[in-house]
Amino acid sequence: MRSEMPMRLLRLRSAAPAVPAAPEARAALSRAGLLSRLMPRRVRVRLTLLYGLLFVVSGAILLTITYLLVNRPSNTVLVSRRGGSGSPGDAGVHMYTRDQVPGSIDSFAHEQQQQAVRQHAAEMQHLLTQSGIALAIMTVIAIGLGWLVAGRVLRPLRTITTTVQRISAHNVHERLAVEGPGDELKDLADTVDGLLGRLEAALDSHKRFVANAAHELRTPLTVEHALLEESLIDREATVDSFRSNFERLLTLSEQQARLLESLLTLSGSERGLDRREPLDLAELTDTVVLGSRQEAVRRGVRVEPHIEPAFMWGDDALVERLVANLLDNAMGYNAPDGWVTVVTGARNGRAFVRVSNTGPQIPPAGVGRLFEPFQRLGRTADNGHHGLGLSIVRSIATAHDATLNAHARPQGGLVVEVGFPLRTPAPPLPHQSAEQAGMPTSDGRAHSPLGHSI
Repeated sequence: MRSEMPMRLLRLRSAAPAVPAAPEARAALSRAGLLSRLMPRRVRVRLTLLYGLLFVVSGAILLTITYLLVNRPSNTVLVSRRGGSGSPGDAGVHMYTRDQVPGSIDSFAHEQQQQAVRQHAAEMQHLLTQSGIALAIMTVIAIGLGWLVAGRVLRPLRTITTTVQRISAHNVHERLAVEGPGDELKDLADTVDGLLGRLEAALDSHKRFVANAAHELRTPLTVEHALLEESLIDREATVDSFRSNFERLLTLSEQQARLLESLLTLSGSERGLDRREPLDLAELTDTVVLGSRQEAVRRGVRVEPHIEPAFMWGDDALVERLVANLLDNAMGYNAPDGWVTVVTGARNGRAFVRVSNTGPQIPPAGVGRLFEPFQRLGRTADNGHHGLGLSIVRSIATAHDATLNAHARPQGGLVVEVGFPLRTPAPPLPHQSAEQAGMPTSDGRAHSPLGHSI
């Protein structure tokens, strides 16, 4: 019975009549639809109509002004010749304005005045008719000229559109290369050329990345296949040989897992940040350095942290991964009995972390190449490095609007510094001390559990 109630409610709702829309809303939608259907779809037609409309309006205004100036009431002069009155200076010719005509003049003068008024009205009517005909003729000519001018103006746009439609992933190297004055159309073409250049660089980088990733994944798969095939073919295999092969397979599987994790991190960091939260770079660096103590001892590398407060906004997981990659890269490419220095602090409005290490000589021109995916000092990945650590560092720094500087040490090794936008630290809670809140103490240093060298 209960299960039937929702179905009945659903049927009642579906059977209920829809509330009709308001007449004003329907009328507005109808007018909007009519205007959209009447509006020409071609830019050339719209420009032609615009040119023609502007000419008609301008011509009508000009004719109206001319008509009003010509039809302006004039101070008409009436001349009447009569016999002299005999008084001195009276020659028999009298001049009267329209407002000063005496009633004693003869009817001939009044008739001449009325005839002049009728002639002026006829001339104005003739002027109005001829002007209208001239305006109509010039409107047709203006529309034709507007059509030609609009086509001439839009010709570069048609060229740009045709070229862009022809460009694909196979010929993305082509450019518009529009020549002419440096106007808006030239700026548009140059902007499109710049966009095509960035797309070409991105496509090339993507192709190299896919090829390198396929190579990195194919190599361990080939080795795994060979190990499995060896175990199956060898009829005299022992438990120790199986165990040895399985250990190698497990190592290869762990390397592939790290590679896939690095690829996912690289892809996620290049998408940008979904959230930002207040962070203390010194605290994250302390955690990373503390976690790498055993690895540093195993490699025989001495890690020297110099931790100062560095407050910033960012993603704690990505920033921690950035510091971990810098430290792992510095320990992995190092010299026997070498050292790694990790420094954090604030300088010039930036919260920075700097990692320096001893190691092999690096050509200064090759430092930038190390931040590309799958680039290593050596071409082998036997040490578990796939050449993605520094490329992930660069992607995370870009996602945080951070600066990235790197240079080779003359004695060998590398110095990498990442500077994040600095934030003002929030005050600690009332029940917290400065050390508990990660704030600077009276001596200017932050509380750090790693105040010694490893």
